[in-house]
Amino acid sequence: MEFRDDVEAVDSLKETYESLKQEIHKKIIGQDAIIDDVLISIFSKGHCLLVGVPGLAKTLLVTSMAQILGLKNNRIQFTPDLMPSDITGSEILNGDRQFQFIKGPLFTNFLLADEINRTPPKTQAALLEAMQEHAVTVSGVRYTLEEPFFVLATQNPIEQEGTYPLPEAQLDRFMFNVVLDYPSVEEEIAIVKATTGDTEQPIQSLLTAEQIVAYQNVIRKIPVNDSVVRYAVELVSKTRNGQSKYAEEYLSWGAGPRASQYLIVGAKAHAAVHGKYSPDIDDVRAVALPILRHRVVKNYKAEAEGIGVDDIIVKLME
Repeated sequence: MEFRDDVEAVDSLKETYESLKQEIHKKIIGQDAIIDDVLISIFSKGHCLLVGVPGLAKTLLVTSMAQILGLKNNRIQFTPDLMPSDITGSEILNGDRQFQFIKGPLFTNFLLADEINRTPPKTQAALLEAMQEHAVTVSGVRYTLEEPFFVLATQNPIEQEGTYPLPEAQLDRFMFNVVLDYPSVEEEIAIVKATTGDTEQPIQSLLTAEQIVAYQNVIRKIPVNDSVVRYAVELVSKTRNGQSKYAEEYLSWGAGPRASQYLIVGAKAHAAVHGKYSPDIDDVRAVALPILRHRVVKNYKAEAEGIGVDDIIVKLME
């Protein structure tokens, strides 16, 4: 995919983004902010964690998006008895008495990790190398994953029996933590009408893997003003003890440098899909909540006073 210059590339990305959203809305009614975050995450080369109660179309969103993006996709249903080899693959003894590596479902472009918190940390850890380095090591042999590689995990926040909290190292690998809420009454009426009849709108593939990689490279090239970088870094540093009295009062743990990196990459993508050639502070603020909410840990005082993580982040942005 060739562009004459970066301006043409950003214009093309904006048009593609609008087309993708129109196509997704054939299957998903409402959830605009969620669709924005997932698309921005993909174009930023990040991974996404979707948190929401059952029945909010998390799985439908993922499968529809994989189809529209023209990517190979696999789904892993995480369960307590799932083993790391069930994700990465394993070696078997073939008919020639030679060990042969059989690739697991991880070898795809678009991986849906369904109910990721239902499996023990040992199995969750099988994703760490793949998410960070886009490669897998099995029996001392390193296998590179095909680009683009994107993990979209779902998590049920209300059903805690038989679940395992995600380790901080695992959470930090996700660029976005997106919280799905219930639809409005009007949206739910539209959903019921659309899903209880005998008509179904087909969706078509709009992109290829090569085009997505090209757009990911375009976003990396977008220039950022030093003042925007400083704002992002100072916002992240405010979450750490000793940097802000408010954070010190309500947070026991702050975000690391990866949060600053993701804020800038996310701001670039947010600017590009809205037709801007360079991000400003508003673009950083637009992606701050989903990037920071799973990287800070509130303390007992915040819990006792009913102050949520999002409230704290909004206050720090002010």
